[in-house]
Amino acid sequence: MEQTIHPAAIEHLPVFISPPGQTDYLFVAVAIFLLLAVLVIGNLYFQLHAVPERMAHRTSMVQMEVVAVLALISLFTHNHLFWIAGLLLAFIHIPDFSSPLYSIAQSLAKLSGRDAESTGDPALISEEPVVPAEPAPKSDAPGEGI
Repeated sequence: MEQTIHPAAIEHLPVFISPPGQTDYLFVAVAIFLLLAVLVIGNLYFQLHAVPERMAHRTSMVQMEVVAVLALISLFTHNHLFWIAGLLLAFIHIPDFSSPLYSIAQSLAKLSGRDAESTGDPALISEEPVVPAEPAPKSDAPGEGI
């Protein structure tokens, strides 16, 4: 069967025009290219959004969680101010104020003779029990004592 072209068509058709009923290779190539491009660009987008969270892994646990929440909020709301705030917070080293305060409170509890369990503060509970010192025995002999 001889293939005839439409009378309005030019004599030499470009390569990307396929005959009727045949596979359109240009369409298949463009569809595969677009699918790969969307996957690569989406992956880069998610990697970029994870930069503050990866940087915050070197900081304290609370700071890392705050940065992670800010990154997620910026991802779902498309409000880039949250991402910038998370990035800046990941760069800043926040000193640990709570550990010295808990240590001071635990030392004061030991010095005062209170047991930490009665205060209800789990940070004051130590592994070894606090034993109060026994008073010195009184002597009946005159001249001894005070």
